[in-house]
Amino acid sequence: MSEDLTLDDLTVPLRALRVLATDFGHLPAPDVQVSTIYPGRLELTFHRGLLDFEVWRDALSVAPDEVVYREQSDGRTRVLKASADYAGAVLELTGYGDVPAAAPSGAAA
Repeated sequence: MSEDLTLDDLTVPLRALRVLATDFGHLPAPDVQVSTIYPGRLELTFHRGLLDFEVWRDALSVAPDEVVYREQSDGRTRVLKASADYAGAVLELTGYGDVPAAAPSGAAA
């Protein structure tokens, strides 16, 4: 980066995290990232399946049609992404979950 940031430059996402902890402390804990690369962004990541992502998406009133779906790892991992403005920060939600294995051919339904 061309300039050195201070902790004060991360006030917006840190304040958003504080408000989230107060308002949604009962929700599943995400991995949290604040970065000097994107000083206005707060990232919440869920690695234990997509249910935690959906709980947070619903709590933050992010519409289902605003969620982007993709797969990675040769189709073995589902990825959901969404973003919202929250307490002045850009809040990025990302959830990871396994893609269910296909039933073997000839298996009973």
